[in-house]
Amino acid sequence: MGEFEVHRVRFFGLVPAGVRCLACAPRGGRLALARTNGAIEVYNLAANYFQEKVIPGHDARAVEALCWAAGERLFGAGLSGDILEYDLARLRVAHSVDGGGGPIWSMAANSSGTQLAIGCEDGSVKLFQVVPGGIQFERNLDRRKGRVLCLSWHPSGSHIAAGSIDVFRVLDVSSGQTVQRIMVNYHVQKVKRECIVWSIAFLSSGTVVTSDSFGRVQFWDWERGTLLESHTVSTSSVLSLAVSEKEDSIVVGTSTGATYQFQLLPVKMGSLEKRWVRTKPFQHHTHDVRAVAHSSTALISGGLDAQLVIRPLMEKMHKKGYDAVLRKFTFPHRRLVSCARKARLLLFQFSQHLELWRLGSTEETGKDGEVLPLCRMPEHLVQLKSKGPEHIYCSCVSPCGSWVAYSTASRFHLYRVQCEGDSFSIQKVPKVPKLLLPAYQLQFSCNSKRLFVASAQGSVHVLQLLEPGGCKHLHTFQPPSGSPEAVYLLASSSDGHWVAAVGGDWAIHIYNLKTFKHHCTVPTYSCAVTAVAIHPLTNNLVIAYSDQQLFEFSIPEKQYTAWSRMVQNYGLHKVWLERDSPITHITFNPKKPSHILLHDTYMFCVLDKSLPLPDNSDLLMNQSTLKQLPETARQRQLHAFKICKKFQPLLFADLLDENCLVMVERPIMDYKTQLPLPIQQKKFGT
Repeated sequence: MGEFEVHRVRFFGLVPAGVRCLACAPRGGRLALARTNGAIEVYNLAANYFQEKVIPGHDARAVEALCWAAGERLFGAGLSGDILEYDLARLRVAHSVDGGGGPIWSMAANSSGTQLAIGCEDGSVKLFQVVPGGIQFERNLDRRKGRVLCLSWHPSGSHIAAGSIDVFRVLDVSSGQTVQRIMVNYHVQKVKRECIVWSIAFLSSGTVVTSDSFGRVQFWDWERGTLLESHTVSTSSVLSLAVSEKEDSIVVGTSTGATYQFQLLPVKMGSLEKRWVRTKPFQHHTHDVRAVAHSSTALISGGLDAQLVIRPLMEKMHKKGYDAVLRKFTFPHRRLVSCARKARLLLFQFSQHLELWRLGSTEETGKDGEVLPLCRMPEHLVQLKSKGPEHIYCSCVSPCGSWVAYSTASRFHLYRVQCEGDSFSIQKVPKVPKLLLPAYQLQFSCNSKRLFVASAQGSVHVLQLLEPGGCKHLHTFQPPSGSPEAVYLLASSSDGHWVAAVGGDWAIHIYNLKTFKHHCTVPTYSCAVTAVAIHPLTNNLVIAYSDQQLFEFSIPEKQYTAWSRMVQNYGLHKVWLERDSPITHITFNPKKPSHILLHDTYMFCVLDKSLPLPDNSDLLMNQSTLKQLPETARQRQLHAFKICKKFQPLLFADLLDENCLVMVERPIMDYKTQLPLPIQQKKFGT
């Protein structure tokens, strides 16, 4: 791997927002997630659970419920009282309709996706019809006192179950009347506190399943109004509940961070009589599990500890692969850090502000693994706050450190930075071109004279940066065949000839910056692109995909390189392919042209193209393990992949110069200490 001086950065104070709700698309291809800051994320289950779309949050849009309807249309609702439809191509809110009942606590779509039901603060359940281009109010159902905290449709669409405080109701959709009202705390002796029905599910058999603040999961015969089964799974609340498509499995989440699976099993072998049995407890979270989902092959949970956990159902697995791996996602699958190599600056992106830091420095040298004393400490230069309720979409600092840019949903900001010695000043550029906002990705050219702005419908704007502080619009690139999707990744060449743009349809377009024309399109691949970069000497585009495959495409020759074809023929190591964390950044060492530097959340890798690829029988060793081997054994293990797992979780890594790296970490326990204290549980022996 070679020796680097490493700036180990741990002062990026990112605290990821907790998970508020989850929704699996009916066909099972996508998972939508809403966080407590109002951000919406969409994961592609078929593309190795890659976080393919992110809609940043908004202070006035706290999302309490998510659901898919009419195929691939995503709706959200919350305490603002509005029902929102999200535009997943342009990554923004497409439509907003006032629910008319105050804050909305719950929302559910019928099985055909043609109707939405919302549960409101005023106790009403309202129906909306899903129509092309939006939704239309249909009618009110029977209104009763008490906010409606949860909703579930009967699969036939004939009835709706609505949970509230101390009670749940069953409403007839055709008449709009309440046909059953059941007190959930009737069987509890000497009740001194109210019982909150946090979640509800209506099964095709007519059974209603509820979870409540008494820690119970209960099964009811709604027609007779009787309790069939009751399972106490926690001493605190059971907050969330989800049922499998076949209705033979249920997953619930509690306020202690535990999740439980219930399965419908025969009372005895060969018996037709079945009962719900609590079969599997899991403790993957430290805080409230506010959201759960049940796909055909996995139990999915999201907690206020910001973790999204996908637990595979091993009985559904036919072979070892991506789906058979337990996954924990905490940090976004995109960069929140950018680096000014020449000025040794780092720009950190938060939801509503940016922080610009100058790296520390040392004059000492030492042995491998030794921590060197600093002669100059890291310095926090400036904090840029975004005005208004909108959260930041993207940001970037120029390589020379003289420019900072960021975008929200409706505004684009550009700043001129003066940083010489101990003096520092920053000034906003007053007049910037009016662009098609928001910008989804920002990228400065290597000479810091141009800024590339990724926009909607596959377009890329090219801005010329002017001295002493200004900019003008030069050109807008459009894909030749058009695209409804936004561009989410950009890469520019060091010589200023090329820029590559990756859209939400996973197409990679190459544009010529000298002629301002479309140069070529990279052959399409069946997985999402997670990172791209252009080699500074060869102008080869290196592409990382969500299935962990790596490709190298020659831009001048418009074809894959010989090395790329060799990789595809030979195949990458099985341990490499079984990783579940996507590559989020690629860079190069100009002094060593055969080296490709890349990283995901859990490893940093130097890929040496001059060495042979490892065989599946070889050990894809960690560098620290490799150093402990004798020289002869080390030579036998020599291959292209040099992997370091010392820095975790790794949010950003880049090369400052040929011998110097910067690594930005965010240890899990560092941000968990800033979360509210979890519910304390008595443990045996303490």
